Amino acid sequence: MDFLELAKKRYSVRKFSNQKIEKEKINLILEAGRIAPTAVNYQPQRILLLESDESLKKLKECTKYHFDAPLAMLICYDNTISWKRSFDNKDMGEVDATIVATQMMLEITNLNLGTTWVGHFDPKKIIDTFSLPENIIPVALFPVGYPDEKSIPHRFHDQRFEISKSVIYNSFKK
Repeated sequence: MDFLELAKKRYSVRKFSNQKIEKEKINLILEAGRIAPTAVNYQPQRILLLESDESLKKLKECTKYHFDAPLAMLICYDNTISWKRSFDNKDMGEVDATIVATQMMLEITNLNLGTTWVGHFDPKKIIDTFSLPENIIPVALFPVGYPDEKSIPHRFHDQRFEISKSVIYNSFKK
């Protein structure tokens, strides 16, 4: 599939079937994240896979945006190994985790599965519930599954600004 076709096909799935995801597909999603570019190739991403009934039940205590998916992936980074920018010591771990997550999201779509990017979760509750070490920082949560037959893109999905609204050439100064 053409990349832009794939990117346009992706939408936020919020209603899933109960069908379990095959291990081969989970491995392909994880591989898409593993090969993602990261700052200085430090690869600080850490993915917590939540697939047991017990883990998925615990997740419901951390966010209402779990959508009863049969699988969830918590994309995190290790702040002890993420690259820090020398000019201001900005930690690029969140950027790295975001790139990793985006590649995973596109592979999820490529496999005819669905997800939505969930940022609305209680990080402290996630950390405590799943015993994340203090150096592991949660960034995004992906409920993952086969879209329910009634799942459709949001009515605003295809509404995008003209490119001239977001692209500035050479300088912001006029």
